[in-house]
Amino acid sequence: MTMYVQYESSSGYAIFEVHGLDEIGQNTEAVRTSVSDLSRFGRVVQLTAFHPFESALDALNQQNAVSEGVMTDELRSFLELNLPKVKEGKKPKFSLGLAEPKLGSHIFEATKIPCQSNEFVLELLRGVRQHFDRFIKDLKPGDLEKSQLGLAHSYSRAKVKFNVNRVDNMVIQAIFLLDTLDKDINSFAMRVREWYSWHFPELVKIVNDNYLYARVSKMIDDKSKLTEDHIPMLTEVLGDEDKAKEVVEAGKASMGQDLSPVDLINVQTFAQRVMDLADYRKKLYDYLVTKMSDIAPNLAALIGEMVGARLISHAGSLTNLAKCPSSTLQILGAEKALFRALKTRGNTPKYGLIFHSSFIGRASAKNKGRIARYLANKCSIASRIDCFADGATTAFGEKLREQVEERLEFYDKGVAPRKNVDVMKEVIENLQKNDDEGKDVSAKKSKKKKAKGEEEEEEEEEEEEEEVVAMEEDKSEKKKKKEKRKMETAEENEKSEKKKKKSKAGGDEETDDGHSTKKKKKKSKSAE
Repeated sequence: MTMYVQYESSSGYAIFEVHGLDEIGQNTEAVRTSVSDLSRFGRVVQLTAFHPFESALDALNQQNAVSEGVMTDELRSFLELNLPKVKEGKKPKFSLGLAEPKLGSHIFEATKIPCQSNEFVLELLRGVRQHFDRFIKDLKPGDLEKSQLGLAHSYSRAKVKFNVNRVDNMVIQAIFLLDTLDKDINSFAMRVREWYSWHFPELVKIVNDNYLYARVSKMIDDKSKLTEDHIPMLTEVLGDEDKAKEVVEAGKASMGQDLSPVDLINVQTFAQRVMDLADYRKKLYDYLVTKMSDIAPNLAALIGEMVGARLISHAGSLTNLAKCPSSTLQILGAEKALFRALKTRGNTPKYGLIFHSSFIGRASAKNKGRIARYLANKCSIASRIDCFADGATTAFGEKLREQVEERLEFYDKGVAPRKNVDVMKEVIENLQKNDDEGKDVSAKKSKKKKAKGEEEEEEEEEEEEEEVVAMEEDKSEKKKKKEKRKMETAEENEKSEKKKKKSKAGGDEETDDGHSTKKKKKKSKSAE
């Protein structure tokens, strides 16, 4: 019984015939030892046919089909042309070795070619893969490696499919940058305070906010030029007229030293940089809020955008966070305290990053651990919904937040909260109702459109009918006019003919009269 081996390379399909199976006896060890030596392996395996791919796109489509276990039309025609024909009712005297068992079952169902996939076939294919460039004579050195690299890149690119709007890496980078900006803005604002305090030390006690301090220092510039005319501008910045008056009065009696114009310019430039960084920090926060509403809307609705983004960042991705159990999520961010407690056999931490949530701050001291455990449970549910749900909605997050509020009331007042099963059923029913209403609205709109379309079609048909009737009337009127013209022309022709006949008749009479007068004259002459 002869055996053929099919090999799918990056450049095309190839079929090899295996000789000497009786000597080898399908011994895997014997094949494994002969694979490295081409002279020995070349006696066993010989190339029968090779079908190159037409283009890189064709190669990608063929490899996708092979990986999914589907036989393409090109592969079927290639096999039917180069393998012995399988007769109906008779057992085939050959078999085809493949690396993919799914593809073999599909080939057998479609063409009745017997296929097999075992260790012996895989060892043969390993040898074919190792010496493939030696079997194909027309291949240049380096062509096979280039085709393999290009196909690998295109195949991996086609397999990695993701939604651009739900890339959690942007949230991780944004939250890292926000933390860095907070530290930098804080240190730079302290530097502005220290630098400008040499000139106007009383301003630090009046204006506490860093951003407002930078704006006021840039506006004042030189304290000696402060007058009551600056009060409206300072009121716009500070939002308080009393503080503005206090700044003006403190500037008049300030104990600070005078600075040169160059020093004041440098202080102003640095204060402007701090203000720009603070403005950019606000824009970045707005960007983070919008991204969280796209990526993890339920988690953001439950625990807030900042805490949710920190959880995703610490876990590495939204998928990793969804895989974490609630006990891990509860202490996420407190790993050092956890391992220190395990080492010293002390009390383990009750919360990590979720401590920044407002729920834990509102709970009493004895209930902080309970509410942290319950909040971690709800965060785990919300992250899994956000990660694996097809549509983005905040309905689950809002209901989970209500459950946490009810649990807080239960700890404080003893009011029994609702069960999670009932709440989730309620959310799903509401979503289904909304979907049905949306479908009904769309159906009504489509019906209205169809009705409008039918009315328009009827109007168009009526207009067409009117146009047809008008055309027919025009045609009938034209025919009538033509007939009238014909009648008139016929009558005119008859009249003209009658006139001609009359004129001819009068001429004949005149000629007859002339002849008679002549005869009379002749007669009279003869009588004389």
